[in-house]
Amino acid sequence: MKSLHRPDLYSWSNFNPARNIDFNGIAWIRPDGNILIDPVALSNHDWNHLKSLGGVVWIVLTNSEHVRASKDIADQTYAKIAGPVAEKDTFPIPCDRWLSDGEEFVPGLEVIELQGSKTPGELALLLEETTLITGDLVRARKAGSLTILPDDKLLNREEAVASVRRLAELSRVEAVLVGDGWPVFRDGRDRLKELVATL
Repeated sequence: MKSLHRPDLYSWSNFNPARNIDFNGIAWIRPDGNILIDPVALSNHDWNHLKSLGGVVWIVLTNSEHVRASKDIADQTYAKIAGPVAEKDTFPIPCDRWLSDGEEFVPGLEVIELQGSKTPGELALLLEETTLITGDLVRARKAGSLTILPDDKLLNREEAVASVRRLAELSRVEAVLVGDGWPVFRDGRDRLKELVATL
């Protein structure tokens, strides 16, 4: 796994040729048990790295389209899975916990519920106020700038834009770690405000 902008954060990726971008998984390494977010399949190297860092106790999924390798990882590690409460009745795999807006999943990790994306109640996660982790709605097709899903993928464009505006109002965001595409490690709030200006 690759080291990110904080010593307790790692990422690993699978390249998607159809979209010409990476799909990213995030690992937050913490004393009370490590958390994976939207994990893609792990290579043998990444498995070994994760084990050396203490394994995983929770997997958080931002939406049903980002289940990815979660079930396989949970089956092998006995990790619990958390998903968005708005998809509780239709989620494709069992979850041990359902997350809703404003909830603190564990100390330092706040849940933000987004509207209008391609699935109901997609989640974004705010880590200690400065690192924003997004699923599908906010993404990055090229380094240094953010974008959103195409209009034909959105359930409601007006609600999606309002959700992005809400993210841009988070005053201390430095990094934006996207599920799809390139991460932004500095001036994340500025990049979110630039995105809002294009919508």
